[in-house]
Amino acid sequence: MTNHSNSQEADLFTHAFNQNPYPAFHSLQQHAPVHRTLMPDGHYAWIVTRYEDVVTVLKDQRFIKDFTVFLDEESRAQAHQSIFSRNMLFADPPDHKRLRGLVQQAFTPRMIEELRGRITEIANELIDDMQDRSQIDLIDDFAFPLPIIVICEMLGVPSEDRDKFRTWSNTLVEASNDPEKAEKVQQHMQEFTAYLQEWMTSRQENPQDDMISKLIQAEESGDRLSEQELYGVVSLLIIAGHETTVNLISNGMYALMTHPEQMRKLQEQPGLLRPAIEEMLRFEGPVEFSTDRWASETVELQGQTIHRGEHVLVALDAANRDPEAFEDPDVFDITRGRSKHLAFGKGMHFCLGAPLARVEAEVSLQALLERFPDLQLSTDASNLEWRPGILMRGLTELPVRLK
Repeated sequence: MTNHSNSQEADLFTHAFNQNPYPAFHSLQQHAPVHRTLMPDGHYAWIVTRYEDVVTVLKDQRFIKDFTVFLDEESRAQAHQSIFSRNMLFADPPDHKRLRGLVQQAFTPRMIEELRGRITEIANELIDDMQDRSQIDLIDDFAFPLPIIVICEMLGVPSEDRDKFRTWSNTLVEASNDPEKAEKVQQHMQEFTAYLQEWMTSRQENPQDDMISKLIQAEESGDRLSEQELYGVVSLLIIAGHETTVNLISNGMYALMTHPEQMRKLQEQPGLLRPAIEEMLRFEGPVEFSTDRWASETVELQGQTIHRGEHVLVALDAANRDPEAFEDPDVFDITRGRSKHLAFGKGMHFCLGAPLARVEAEVSLQALLERFPDLQLSTDASNLEWRPGILMRGLTELPVRLK
């Protein structure tokens, strides 16, 4: 077995790392770009931090998503009980192509562009509700409701059930961090599954013009989504479809408010909005680590031997600040121009919802900056807390003064 340096061990998965992971990432990039570390759950994983290596892992099909291939039949069947297990994010070819193909039919760029008008209405309604207040939590009052309303409307979730979806989604995202929350996670998952079952049955009997009906009816060369796959796809869309966008909008506004000269530049040159969003995605990307991968065979990477069955995590936010890939990577610069950031991943698992996330960010940031040109943080940036866990990078709240 390769010799592993553990000097960086102490820097990872602490509160300090959570608040600002970039010093630890830079240290790993310099001293141990492919680094085996002990995870909070007691397992070991390889952490990959350099841009080129991250791209290699994301595109190399020897790093697979479905860990159940290493299990015996009984354990495998048990693992697939989870409603979240049967979706394209955790699938490898040929399953991945089939699942993605079926979902893609309900997610075309034209469909997303047609949603722009509705997203603008939602953004303006939320802003109207904030109009008479001097101070708000930008996440609770804006960044969270906007994407959840959009994805729930797309799927056909009744508006009175949105809050349940928010709760379930939060639980799913934070599930992996706290064994003590396991009971609550279990309960929420049961509620979520029961809801989905009832909802899908009603749509099968009475299809509507919404994405859930389209997914039920979608066929790829005579193939349909199984019930378990439908659950997987819907839970993925709800979580990936709003959690990441919440962080994109709030991290983006946080970056602007902590770099007032960039905020002014954007207000003076609204044409910079799209490049500004790409820079937000690079500088403080909403997904810190990509979802789990496993080596399907023994692989050599940067002089390290990753054995079959070993767990591999790629740090997207580290790659996006790799000095070998970006000039002055720790500088937030909305005039940076074309960006090869990896915020949406790379290869066949590239985020299907990227066009939707970009439209939502564009519409919401434009509306906010037009209506509240003097928007600023109402507390010192050092007082803000970043959410625990390594999958998502997002603030717990973002208190701002509107006027």
